[in-house]
Amino acid sequence: MSDTPKTPDHPERGWRNFYGRRHGKTLNQAQKDYLTEDLAALSPGKVRWEENPTRVPLDMAARFHGKPVWLEVGFGGGEHMVHMAETYPGVEIIGCEPFINGVAMLLGKIRRLEVQNVAVHPGDARDLLDVLPEASLEKAFLLYPDPWPKKRHHRRRFVTQEHLAPLFRALKPGAEFRIATDIPDYVRQAVEEVPQAGFVPEFEVPAGFDPAAPAEVPGDWDAPWDDWISTRYEQKALREGRKPHYLTYRRP
Repeated sequence: MSDTPKTPDHPERGWRNFYGRRHGKTLNQAQKDYLTEDLAALSPGKVRWEENPTRVPLDMAARFHGKPVWLEVGFGGGEHMVHMAETYPGVEIIGCEPFINGVAMLLGKIRRLEVQNVAVHPGDARDLLDVLPEASLEKAFLLYPDPWPKKRHHRRRFVTQEHLAPLFRALKPGAEFRIATDIPDYVRQAVEEVPQAGFVPEFEVPAGFDPAAPAEVPGDWDAPWDDWISTRYEQKALREGRKPHYLTYRRP
């Protein structure tokens, strides 16, 4: 059986998901209200195929009023996205997340904290990358992505050319791309594949780096960024004895 099925959302092409499930436990009434009342107003524009089948690029100037725009691919429960929005009020941040429970969690945080500088696409980041104008983003985040631990599924990871190439196109020259993961083999694949897409690492690969066991080699990727907030995913990893890594790349 092929792992690149044609789906109802993407009948024109094969589609190998780099994320897992779309739904979790039943939403409570408040979360349902967030989705009904708040989500539409936070849209970055016409992203979905059914509303933009010809993939017309988004009008970034009209939607974001000329402000710098950042992207978070898979925001989980939204802790990092809201933290960055509060820390950098002059920046607009687009978050993509197909897991609807995570979207509802983010919307609750946005409402409680009255964050104004965010946009939310409750779906696949690739749909957004399709319609982002070239060189329209100033920063991107890939934080604790689905690890797809089985070797036959490694090509589903975001750090493959299928996903990295459109991200590279959407980033401005000089833009930063941050990756955080606690999975040693994800580090290995990022170190191998991200530079192939044209990104330049902002860290030195340690001497003696063993692609099979990067967690055992200290290096620049041990320290989090100065503006980092530890998410619930990272806290879970730490409790379970896994070591986080923080990789910074830049589009030249």
